[in-house]
Amino acid sequence: MDSLNSPSPIVLNDKRTINAWALFDWANSAFALVITVAIFPAYFTMVTAETVSILGIEMSNSSLFAYAISGSYFIIALFSPLLSGIADSGGKKKFFLQMFTTIGSIGCLSLFFYDTGSPVALGVIGFMMGMIGFAGGLVFYNSYLPEIVTEDRYDSVSAKGFSYGYIGSVLLLCINLMIIQKPEWFGLADTGTLAARISFLMVGLWWIGFALIPFKILPPDPKRKLQKGILASGINELKKVWKELKTQSNTKAFLISFFCYSAGVQTILFLASIFAEKELEFDAGRLIIVVLILQIVAIVGAYVFAKVSERLGNITSIFIMLFIWVGICLLAYFVQSQDQFYLVAALVGFVMGGIQSLSRSTYSKLIPSETEDTTSYFSFYDVVEKVAIIVGTFSFGFIEQITGSMRISVLVLAIFFIVSLLILTKVKVKS
Repeated sequence: MDSLNSPSPIVLNDKRTINAWALFDWANSAFALVITVAIFPAYFTMVTAETVSILGIEMSNSSLFAYAISGSYFIIALFSPLLSGIADSGGKKKFFLQMFTTIGSIGCLSLFFYDTGSPVALGVIGFMMGMIGFAGGLVFYNSYLPEIVTEDRYDSVSAKGFSYGYIGSVLLLCINLMIIQKPEWFGLADTGTLAARISFLMVGLWWIGFALIPFKILPPDPKRKLQKGILASGINELKKVWKELKTQSNTKAFLISFFCYSAGVQTILFLASIFAEKELEFDAGRLIIVVLILQIVAIVGAYVFAKVSERLGNITSIFIMLFIWVGICLLAYFVQSQDQFYLVAALVGFVMGGIQSLSRSTYSKLIPSETEDTTSYFSFYDVVEKVAIIVGTFSFGFIEQITGSMRISVLVLAIFFIVSLLILTKVKVKS
């Protein structure tokens, strides 16, 4: 145990450390897939009263869920400069990674107790704790990468983490599907909501359980105090990038476009399950199948658009995907059957992975080549995406609240994509 208490040099490209780092993605991606996309959104609207009153304001349960996402990301965005400063200083990286993981997993575990008749606050707070724990922990997880591998291995090790996360989350989702579809196999016949609630319990245990391995193996925090002025340094970092962007019209135009379409993309991903459950009466089993199909198609889509980008360039590829996203919004407005929704879900999967990966790579190409502090630019990029999620999910919830129609909310999301298309015409990327 002495090695944990005394400073020692970190061995770069150590296979054991790399595997442990990637395993954290295996641990926390279960939340991203099972809780935020596949099971909990529809479960929330199923067990929560159709209309709820919050601080004297009446709203639909789906509007409340959208606001819960907005609220979570508002808190995350508010503290983002502080978290980035802590991550950069390297003083308490593992401590805060453990802290956010604990917050998130406790949030998931608490959802086991959220059932019909439970206080709405229990479901909302538990879900928000999970969101904050997941997004807050990612800042520190990502910042480990340059500490454990050399620059020439960033891409391959990052991809390894992504693949671990994908495999782990899909594996747990398949187990959840079996429990929900065949509860009698597990001695849970006539369970009502128990099978779904067990899935939330499993996510919490999976998350914290597998995270114990990277917590043990990843480099320990150095014994030094956090630097003073971390919050100010984080804010100043964002201000510096914004000031530089004022003279970079090309990069600034892309970020505005990215903001607009991210608001639409992320909102659709977060709220598609609720739409399917409320508008088309999908049950939990069918929703999980839809999500699994979406995940598989996403792999194909990412590969296809990588090839399209090689031939036609990044901007043209994003153009094509944005047109498809507009079509998705229009189709979702008119969809009437579950079979039709499968087509919509397949289209979402087809453009989901591609637009996320190409957005980041396009932004990388737009950062001035003479820029030394690229971390600041990506911190800014991360904040832009978080604020876009706040705007998109809040807009969805508010429009549904005043119109009473989720379909109109989906249709309005098309405006985000159309505006981003118009702005993207001003962006030029060097091949």
